[in-house]
Amino acid sequence: MDDLPTITAEKLCFSYADTDVLHDVTLQLTPGSILGIVGPNGSGKSTLISLLAGLRRPQRGDIQWRGAVALVVQSSQAPDSLPLTVGDVVRMGTWRCRIPRRLADKRAATAMHRVGMQGLEDRPFNAISGGQRQRTLLAQALAQNAPTLILDEPTTGLDKESRRRIYQAVIEEAAMGRAVALVSHDSHGLAICDRVMLLEAGRIVSDTMTAPAETDI
Repeated sequence: MDDLPTITAEKLCFSYADTDVLHDVTLQLTPGSILGIVGPNGSGKSTLISLLAGLRRPQRGDIQWRGAVALVVQSSQAPDSLPLTVGDVVRMGTWRCRIPRRLADKRAATAMHRVGMQGLEDRPFNAISGGQRQRTLLAQALAQNAPTLILDEPTTGLDKESRRRIYQAVIEEAAMGRAVALVSHDSHGLAICDRVMLLEAGRIVSDTMTAPAETDI
């Protein structure tokens, strides 16, 4: 397994207007490892995730990527006018992969099966439950087959089965050599992490290895 970091971030700083949000944040995401990111509201977690995913640029500091990043955020209410099925949403994850349609369809089908969404391919995305939407978005990310998977509080407000499916898929992705970052307040989510990094007021105040834990996800 290639153990070189898929993301290396050095001394990241970011602010909105006159408000500093991140200060000298340095971290690495390594293949086969799950990094948990925790902290109170306003600590800079979502801003950090957006920087690591390439959605924003740091005002100071540097980020190096090795390969693509698949991002899963908290699902929002889908507009009633959105003319997409579950299958459409998942297949969107293969668009930038430049692979044959048959392979893209197979990859999407495999991803849907892994999160328990098989058989719902033709359901309108705006007609399924919140937990099913979140599992669909995770399947979209899995279909990208990216070296790095980043999840920003993906299980907030979800039922036990949806949380279990999501965490099981995350464990499997790390076992296959993906580098994973997981923002979570859920104790079950933190239990699957190899390391947990605590952010407070935009600074890393601890970054510790976690002991192997048996948890009923």
